[in-house]
Amino acid sequence: MRSSRSSRPRGLSRHFLAGVVGIAIVGAALVGCGGSQLGAPPAAAPIVTNAWVRPPAGPDRPAAGYLSITNPGGTPDALVGASSSIAMSVEIHETTTDSSGMTGMHPMPRLEIPAGGTVKLEPGGYHMMLMGTGDKLKIGDKIEITLQFEQAGTVVVEAEVRAG
Repeated sequence: MRSSRSSRPRGLSRHFLAGVVGIAIVGAALVGCGGSQLGAPPAAAPIVTNAWVRPPAGPDRPAAGYLSITNPGGTPDALVGASSSIAMSVEIHETTTDSSGMTGMHPMPRLEIPAGGTVKLEPGGYHMMLMGTGDKLKIGDKIEITLQFEQAGTVVVEAEVRAG
């Protein structure tokens, strides 16, 4: 004699339940294989080295920040911003020389970091300008700078204050 009790909800056939389970398994496999943005791997974290800051030439002048950024990932990324608790603002700049020999600094909204490549922020080229530091920076101090990348997100680095 058959029992009238069943472990499945009343009205649902065994074939229907098997179909639902199958759809769930296939969906999970697609997400795990990159079939959806939800399953996309995060960008590789950039490797930041040689971070240092030159103190300002006066209390109303900006400090300058330098470092090297290596992108170990297989896709390009970009430095799109920076901040520090020691500065009112931090801007990414490029030093350029025009055809007449005039040299100037220009803010950049983003600095491309090629896949597998390294970009150096150094005197006379790309650099950061730390605005509004006043006279807070002393040689030998260490400060934190937060870098914002387009793909990899936030990276916090420690920079030594040095003459240079």
